[in-house]
Amino acid sequence: MKYIFSILFISFYFNINAQCTLRGNISAEDSSSPLEQVSVYLPQIEKGSVTGDNGAYTMENLPVGTYKIIASFMGYQTFSSEITLTEGINTLDIVLLPSAIEMEEVIVSTPFHKLQRENVMKVEQAKVVALRKMGAITLADGITNIPGVESVSTGIGIGKPVIRGLSSNRVLVYSQSIRLENQQFGDEHGLGIGASGVESVEVIKGPASLLYGSDALGGVLYLNPEQFANMNSTEGSVNLNYFTNTQGMDANAGFKTSGERFKFLVRGSYASHADYKGGNDIRVTNSRFNEFDIKTALGYQFGIFKTELRYNLNSSDLGIPEEIGIQDLGRTPITPYQEINNHIVSSKSDLFFNNSSLRLTLGYIFNSRKEFEEEEDTEIPTEDQANLEPALDMQLSTFSYNLQYNLPSIGRWQTIAGIQGMNQKNENFGEEVLIPDALTNDIGILVTSHIHFEKSDIQLGLRFDNRSIKGEETGILGEEGYIAELDRNFNSFNAAMGYRIDLLKNLIGRINIASGFRAPNLAELTSNGIHEGTNRFEIGNPNLKNENNVQTDIALEYSSQHFEFFANGFYNIINDYIFIEPNGEFVDNNPVYNYIQQDATLYGGEIGFHFHPHPLDWLHVQSSFESVTGQLDNDDYLPLIPANKLSNTIRLEFNNSQKWITNSYTFITLNSIFDQNKVATFETPTNGYNLLNAGFGASVKLFKQDVELVVTALNILNQDYISHLSRLKVDDISNIGRNINIGLSIPL
Repeated sequence: MKYIFSILFISFYFNINAQCTLRGNISAEDSSSPLEQVSVYLPQIEKGSVTGDNGAYTMENLPVGTYKIIASFMGYQTFSSEITLTEGINTLDIVLLPSAIEMEEVIVSTPFHKLQRENVMKVEQAKVVALRKMGAITLADGITNIPGVESVSTGIGIGKPVIRGLSSNRVLVYSQSIRLENQQFGDEHGLGIGASGVESVEVIKGPASLLYGSDALGGVLYLNPEQFANMNSTEGSVNLNYFTNTQGMDANAGFKTSGERFKFLVRGSYASHADYKGGNDIRVTNSRFNEFDIKTALGYQFGIFKTELRYNLNSSDLGIPEEIGIQDLGRTPITPYQEINNHIVSSKSDLFFNNSSLRLTLGYIFNSRKEFEEEEDTEIPTEDQANLEPALDMQLSTFSYNLQYNLPSIGRWQTIAGIQGMNQKNENFGEEVLIPDALTNDIGILVTSHIHFEKSDIQLGLRFDNRSIKGEETGILGEEGYIAELDRNFNSFNAAMGYRIDLLKNLIGRINIASGFRAPNLAELTSNGIHEGTNRFEIGNPNLKNENNVQTDIALEYSSQHFEFFANGFYNIINDYIFIEPNGEFVDNNPVYNYIQQDATLYGGEIGFHFHPHPLDWLHVQSSFESVTGQLDNDDYLPLIPANKLSNTIRLEFNNSQKWITNSYTFITLNSIFDQNKVATFETPTNGYNLLNAGFGASVKLFKQDVELVVTALNILNQDYISHLSRLKVDDISNIGRNINIGLSIPL
């Protein structure tokens, strides 16, 4: 061990003095004129700059080595290349080619820092700002605008991501570069993270156990935090939103500054919503919610060493709607309701050694979940509910680590080896016990390689995981709620292989085959009682085995200056799929459900295009269609499979030259959701519906202050509908009706 630390110290000492500077000029290919405000970024180092009015950029205090460099500017094709930095001053001039295609971003959720067109895996990416401009109330609602992604909802305040028909513990959520653990096994347990302070969302639609271990069997929702300001700059902004349907407000403000070495940012937000009104003009009682969120970060970067520390507090009061009752605009949830507090602390540190690097990511999450319920046959006045004791009071503490070494490149080969793991403790303090006090330990070892050829790329990987779960005995043997002691170990080997090829000049083909796994969660293993949030008596199965799957993905992408087309297909075979079904018995008028296993298959895909004809570059026509089917081996359909969906959008964008208005846009979208008749044995079919949405926005000058104005109207025709993925469907409660969002963004 001393020998290893000596090597690291010597490498650090010699490399810290091997500093370099990168500078250059960026111009347009069609006019040869310099381009101002072009973003230049080194993703591995996470350091960037912006060109001045003469098209020049400079980045100092960089480590020597070979790195990816990205240059992006609206209206031009994103530049991507590798540059070898040597000690002293390095120069790179860049010429950008014109393009009407949106700027590409570096994919962070996969390890090799590629643009999407260069990536072997198909990863969807969306800016959170763009999702909010489409009228989304919450982050869980916003991600449903990404093809292949939906949400299981309980009203508007609680939503769980669904990726190609898989949800709950089969979809892993990452925030601040660590896995988000917040008792996500429950149907009525939402995402638990605010949209403010989140830069973008990346979605891996398929098994990602090779990269992330258990629970990534169905995919990954990767939330990229807000980036620091560019070096030697300071920024700030205030964002205000009002929603007519819930008379809701959402406000956030942030400040960030970066010097030569130190960086700092902070952003706080508050949201408050009354009960929403369905398309039938009836308010859904207790769908109200309040959320407070604060995110802050501190970074340090000099030479070969870079580190950042981030903290996020999310505090939410969420009503759990059960029936149509009082019709008022109260904002304090009534019983039943949840109080949830998430504390997320993470650190990410990098050391760069010429052509290799070492990254250590550490995380700690403390989740407090309390559920307050009405006593049987007793109505508690709202003013007395603050004195209630929680019926359910769970605390979850999770420490995670991720050490990855990016080995020196050998010819065309890039290889990353790593070790990941977590230690998790669950404790109960309420009168009800949904899952027992338990300890969970994970460890995984992985190696993955990327091989680059002139017109193609190959990616390979292998991983081994072990998970141990030890649960304590709870209750009295023979009585309702008794949970036996649990001591289980789960192991899994997983592999992935992908191939990307330039079939033609503008046509890319991809094929990926990957295996994944998911260890059963505590609820599936140990449940023995009434789950109030679902109104059923659940019985777990301590003998459940791993879920294991193999998914094949095929993707085609065509992209020219004025036309884009994509087609993605997948076939997913899951062995020992865990699901819950009624056994025909009742306990206290609640149906009894058992956790069982059976092999299952899911298949489907997404197809779409984006057309912006020349010379009408201001006109954008977009369309996408998504479909997924899920079946058990006995030909029964899987539950909570989203209906087929067709989305059509016409968008107009203008670069106005008036003094008081610039960069305006308007859009209209028709979402057609088809009948869902392929339902599980205990589900009912769901009728299709159409939702018409529209909006406009612009940057305007108000009292010499730049302000971005956004107005979005969702469900303009006030359609009365119920989504197949709504947990309120069993109570015949409608989804939200017409909702107009008015938003202001004010840079400081």
